[in-house]
Amino acid sequence: MALSLRPKHLQLYKDVLKLIAKYGHGDLVKDAPIIDDPLDYGPTPPVPAAAKELADDLEKLGPTFVKLGQLISTRADFIPPAYMDALARLQDSVEPFSFGDVEAIVSVEIGARLSKAFSEFESTPMAAASLGQVHRAALRDGRPVAVKVQRPQVRERVAEDLDAMHEIAQILDEHTDFGRRYGFTRMIEELRKSLIRELDYRLEAGNLRLLGEKLAAFDKIVVPQPVEDYSTGRVLTMDYISGRKITKLGPLAKLDVDGEALAEELFRAYLQQILVDGFFHADPHPGNVFLTDDGRIALLDLGMTARIDGSLQEQLLKLLLAMAEGQSDKAADLAVRIGEPHENFNELQFRRRIAELIAEQQNATVGDRQVGREVMSIKVIAADTGIRVPPQLTMLGKTLLNLDLVARTLAPGFNPNESIRRNAAEIFHRRTMKSFNSSNFFSALLETRELLEKLPTRLNQFFELLATNKLRLQIDTIDEDLLMAGLQKIANRITLGLILASLIVGAAMLMRVETTFRIFGYPGFAILFFMGASAGALALVWAILRSDRRSK
Repeated sequence: MALSLRPKHLQLYKDVLKLIAKYGHGDLVKDAPIIDDPLDYGPTPPVPAAAKELADDLEKLGPTFVKLGQLISTRADFIPPAYMDALARLQDSVEPFSFGDVEAIVSVEIGARLSKAFSEFESTPMAAASLGQVHRAALRDGRPVAVKVQRPQVRERVAEDLDAMHEIAQILDEHTDFGRRYGFTRMIEELRKSLIRELDYRLEAGNLRLLGEKLAAFDKIVVPQPVEDYSTGRVLTMDYISGRKITKLGPLAKLDVDGEALAEELFRAYLQQILVDGFFHADPHPGNVFLTDDGRIALLDLGMTARIDGSLQEQLLKLLLAMAEGQSDKAADLAVRIGEPHENFNELQFRRRIAELIAEQQNATVGDRQVGREVMSIKVIAADTGIRVPPQLTMLGKTLLNLDLVARTLAPGFNPNESIRRNAAEIFHRRTMKSFNSSNFFSALLETRELLEKLPTRLNQFFELLATNKLRLQIDTIDEDLLMAGLQKIANRITLGLILASLIVGAAMLMRVETTFRIFGYPGFAILFFMGASAGALALVWAILRSDRRSK
């Protein structure tokens, strides 16, 4: 079957089919429309080598596919854990673009030449990625800054890639069971929203400001702040942080810092973000976490953030505490409450696997305990047994997974579960104080004022009804007609029972009366009374049994 796709889209379609067939086995796309020439899927490498190769292949296809890989890494129902780990750590490092393009873009965006806006501007970038690159510079007053510049035509390329991927997703959704099962079109739409946000540097500047305010109380955490006049949708100018990546620290350098204290402070900061503020830096992989020259932790690159509402925060806090305490039944209950069980939900298997997971974590050594991997495993178990969990749980798992890696780099013996237990009381206190903030207080005050304003009128109406004897109390109980019918049946059975008992008593008394009318040698009237009572008793028993059977 030939497809009416544009040449670039056609080539992209072939590449997508190759990836699905190579890493997901060829039977997943066996019913997909195929172009005229046969596809060479190539051999499927063993896991985890396949996971690493998949990440490499996505990087070669460009920035849109890198972001797609990061999105797929949140779908526990779609890929195995080994692939989730590899894709979650995708870092799109590419060749930098020319300084001439940098100069042109910055000059147009901020409305001034580089020589007028900056006292210095290094031509060689500090880092280059598929969406942009970062240069070190200094403002006219000597303040050191980092300038993030978006790649030329990257928005156009991303838009074209997304159009092609949307068309391909529609083909797979319409023609393959694989597509209908996982809904590629919805996935591409989610990717489009994420990339649009990431390509607008003004949103990242707002994230830097907000996170800086939220973490101001943490002395060992620093967040670079944006320079408003030098930041636009395609250029982001922010404080320059002098330091080294956590992953670049050597053994000697680690001796000069208090790794345990830094890891604890970092974990506390993220617990605060996730469980109190409801806004957190969702991409703390080691490349985005620096150790500054003055011994603090710097959080960089806030293009990816997430939000959690208050009700979900409560459930997540309880879930993390249950996991830390080894309470598997409570953890399973909370996971079910957080998620949305399907009709085919296998609760017995779900609870058994959760219990096994938590038991393994409790028996693991301190160096092997990873709360992020535990959360991601809960999502995998939920997907396998028929529970759809909210995407915020996956984002939380990914964040904690990266956080585990950073914390253990700083302090190999750091125990995240112990940190959760230590900070639980403080988190609860902050959540309580947050509920009593000024906005909530004034909202309650307004409701109280409304109650007081309407109270005299309502009291006047109440006493008026009471004085005129018009006050009525209405109680909704059971169906009265049904109740009366049931009582009547009971009364009828009791009455019939009394009649039968009277017949038996009367027959017994007549047995002593001498008469010429006899049946079977006994007084006839007594025998008739006994026979009538027996027949009535049998009829009553039959009616009772038939009525009870109908009720069942």
